[in-house]
Order: sequence, then structure tokens, then C-alpha cells
Amino acid sequence: MKTIRNLLIISSAMLLSLPAICSAEQPKAGPYVSGFIGVSIPRDSSVTTDDYNTPATYQDEVEFDPGINIGGTGGYDFGYFRFEGEISYRNSEISSITDQNGVKYRRADGNLGVAAFMTNAFFDLHNASRVTPYLGGGIGFATLQLSDTYGTDQTSARWRLYDEGDDTVFAYQVGAGVDIAINRRFSLDLGYRYFGTDTAKINEDSAWVNSLKFESHNVAVGFRVNF
Repeated sequence: MKTIRNLLIISSAMLLSLPAICSAEQPKAGPYVSGFIGVSIPRDSSVTTDDYNTPATYQDEVEFDPGINIGGTGGYDFGYFRFEGEISYRNSEISSITDQNGVKYRRADGNLGVAAFMTNAFFDLHNASRVTPYLGGGIGFATLQLSDTYGTDQTSARWRLYDEGDDTVFAYQVGAGVDIAINRRFSLDLGYRYFGTDTAKINEDSAWVNSLKFESHNVAVGFRVNF
């Protein structure tokens, strides 16, 4: 949360440093590329484990620490509408795991990485200033990579709770932000995205299958180059 607060302070300072009224040229159509970095804050996730050896089904509640959100885009700006492709990566450490009986595993050791490939569309709300609000979203697919995950129960026994594996599923995002023009070629982007995926089934061909969705709040600072 401290990282998010720092990002918000930086964003506010950048906005306040702009002149209250400044002329801006009309939007110019053309291609662009951008890069961004920020924070991903995953929501708690329900992990269902199907043990086909027993057989039995287990339900855990998993909490994550905030992690990195990094990526880049390339697209075309039509003036008031932008269409782009995006590649991004998120990674968060697992902070705690609580099973269906209320047992909370201590010293959780594991992480979840998400590589996403999205097609986005954004509407730019141009005005008489250098600050352009925008909103939009996108769809695509994401690969969820779960590491081997361990936890310590109430008896101090150490267990491997999830096996390493990955799955590729449908993904979506919606968001908004502001683009701050430096000049006709360069601009800064301060944005928020809500990102989510369909249910991934890790190691679906094995006898121990873990199923989970990934949903996160994302705040990022980006730099865009227009051509």
C-alpha cells in the first residue's frame, strides 16, 4: 500500500506542476509505442485442488503481496480513438494460505506470474490542455505460471501445497487514466487497469489439479512516443 500511496503522490505532483491553462495542439493521428511500470495488487483467490488419487476436493483461500506490473504497447492513434496491442507481465508472492477447515499455513513460499497478450481500445477525451483523460479496455489471453508452493501448518510441519505448472486462459481488462503531453512526440501516462482472467487449471493432465482465477488492481506510469 505504501508503494501505491507514493505513486499517487507522484502523479498528483506531476499534475499540479502543469500550468493551470496551457494551449495544446490538435490531436495528431499516427503510430506510437509505449512502455510502463507499476504495481499490481492481486485480489484474494480461491484455489480448488482436485486430488484424483483419493479422490477428494480441497478449497483454499490464497492472499498475495503486491507485485510488479511491467509491459509495453504498440498501436495507432486515430485522433480520438486508439487501437493497440499490449504485452505485460505481473508477478506476486503468495503471502498466506488458509484451507477449508480454517487452518492458516505460515511461512508461505510460492509465487504466481502472469504474462498477458492483449488487444486494447481507448477513447481519448481531448481538451484545451496538455492533460488528456482516457478510458477503455481490452481482451486477450494470459499464461498463469504457479511455482511449487510450500506452507507450515499449526504443528510446524512443512507441506508442499501446490505443484509447479501453468495454463493459458482468456483475459480482460478495463481502465482509465490521463496522458500528459510533453510535446507532439512524447507524453507521460498515468493509468489504472482492472485485470482479470478465466479459471486456469494447473497441471490438468495430472492427478493433482489446482484451479484458480487471477484478478488484480494495477497502477502504472508510462512513457509514450508518437511517430
